[in-house]
Amino acid sequence: MSDPRREHDESSAPEGAGSAAPSGEMVPAEQVKAALEAAADFKDKLLRALADMENLRKRTEREVADARQYGVTSFARDVLQVSDNMHRALDSLGEEMAESGDANVRSLVEGIELTERELAKVLEKHGVKKFSPQGERFDPNFHQAMYEIADGSAAPGTVAQVIQAGFMIGERVLRPALVAVAKASPKGPSPSANDNSGTDTTV
Repeated sequence: MSDPRREHDESSAPEGAGSAAPSGEMVPAEQVKAALEAAADFKDKLLRALADMENLRKRTEREVADARQYGVTSFARDVLQVSDNMHRALDSLGEEMAESGDANVRSLVEGIELTERELAKVLEKHGVKKFSPQGERFDPNFHQAMYEIADGSAAPGTVAQVIQAGFMIGERVLRPALVAVAKASPKGPSPSANDNSGTDTTV
């Protein structure tokens, strides 16, 4: 004869309770490997994106700095032509005329000189600096050779004369200096081996 209490307990048990899967079921190794590979791939992409952003930031900062420093290059080159013209005007007047001329001439010369100095200050304020390579070793990156001269006081290959000063803007050459380069002086004629004056070679 069956026990009524046992039958009641069995009938009240949740449906499917006997077929529940064990709570400690293991995830397949293939899924773990795939998850790790996906995580490594995402990490690599993230690091690449961060590196690209950093490179973009540095490049942008460099371009902004270059634009700030070298943005006036074309304008500065044009202004140099104005400075050259003022310098030529002073040279054409000549020191003698400026000293012996009347008050109007002296005022004109002083005004041109003042303007030239102010212009040089403005250029330097914007990073444009004048350089005169007298006596320096000739460098085609900074100097433009116009001709060679024999100068015993200057070493061969050095700048013996500055025809026109050069200008730099930042670390770049705005206008090379026009120079004359010293060349080796020709050596004097050596005593001739055939000069047998006063010597009798007859046997």
